[in-house]
Amino acid sequence: MNENVTPDSLPPEGAEDQPGADGVRAATVLQVVPAMGGSGGVERGTVEIAQAIVEAGGRAIVASAGGPKVHELTRARAEHVIMPLSSKNPFTMYANIDRLVKLIKEQGIDIVHARSRAPAWSAYFAAKRAGVPMVTTFHGTYSTGNYFKRRYNRVMTRGERVIAISGFIAGHARRNYGVPLGNIRIIHRGVDLSRFDPRKVTAQRVANLATDWRLPDGMPVVMLPGRLTRWKGQRTFIEAIAMLGRQDIRCLLVGSDQGRDEYRRELENLVEAKGLGGIVRIVDHCDDMPAAYMLTDVVVSASTDPEAFGRVVVEAQALGRPVIATDHGGARETVIEGKTGRLVPPRDPVALAAAVEQVISMSEDARRELAETTIANVRENFSKNAMCSKTLDVYEEVLRIKADS
Repeated sequence: MNENVTPDSLPPEGAEDQPGADGVRAATVLQVVPAMGGSGGVERGTVEIAQAIVEAGGRAIVASAGGPKVHELTRARAEHVIMPLSSKNPFTMYANIDRLVKLIKEQGIDIVHARSRAPAWSAYFAAKRAGVPMVTTFHGTYSTGNYFKRRYNRVMTRGERVIAISGFIAGHARRNYGVPLGNIRIIHRGVDLSRFDPRKVTAQRVANLATDWRLPDGMPVVMLPGRLTRWKGQRTFIEAIAMLGRQDIRCLLVGSDQGRDEYRRELENLVEAKGLGGIVRIVDHCDDMPAAYMLTDVVVSASTDPEAFGRVVVEAQALGRPVIATDHGGARETVIEGKTGRLVPPRDPVALAAAVEQVISMSEDARRELAETTIANVRENFSKNAMCSKTLDVYEEVLRIKADS
């Protein structure tokens, strides 16, 4: 059985209610997130949607515990309110209800959009008390290990509309929490095509990165981007590279260990044990991921658990790179098997090695044809503009329902 809900099985955004004449242009939208300090999809999406609201003529406010990305909100002409929303302390979460009610009333908030569980609980009760609708974005599967965890997670299903970032996540929300099909809107995460555009990545940027990473000319480069954490599948990747038995390639694990020193040492030891010291490198951080993708011949996502969406796979395709991903989760929606990349079973280094060998051996003509297909796939289905437009459609739908009630 397919684990995903497909967009075609859901009502289109705004199907039940057409947006009002004013819509988001006259709305004040409050996004509620724990903090604006990370580089993940929640923070990035918050900034992108805030900018879209402002550009549509509305007013965008974000409440969070703060962080470096607040300056991006300011640059987007959005407003930020400091609030201890990253706390999971029940007393703080309860106090945040009053803080949010006060903010909603003083600033004339029309819609509350909650993107994470702890702040969503405060936002849910605040929105009910203030009489404004709430939208949630279901960003991941979350842990469902016990009753209390499931109850904690359930707040992400309490929005008048629940945005799922993939059909896989929509299916998860349906199966585990019984979210009515009519309340779910699938809005895939979007790539910023003004940044991830092969025409805008200069040869000098690529050359600078190759020099920094000491990559020799003329050798295929295989890259697995992603933070160093066990479920991202770095061990499977290293084992697959060892099975290739090739000395004429270079392989990169690009991502911070985020304090997981023991796991990093484990990976370094595995590289040495497999005799790959001159072939596999761990790179802590990269400030120019478009250039990193462009110097790469194959981009791999070897996640052992399903990705909720899988940003790496889509970013790489936007730049025309062949991708190999594990055959589960969001990758089933973003990779067209045999046309934009390959799907392989999770935790299967043999299958991954075979796929890497096949992609490395592609002819130049086949690689050009694949690049055209991957770029078109992303531009048609996974752009930032499409994500923002569909999210504003959800806001307008909720506003119309509120106006008619």
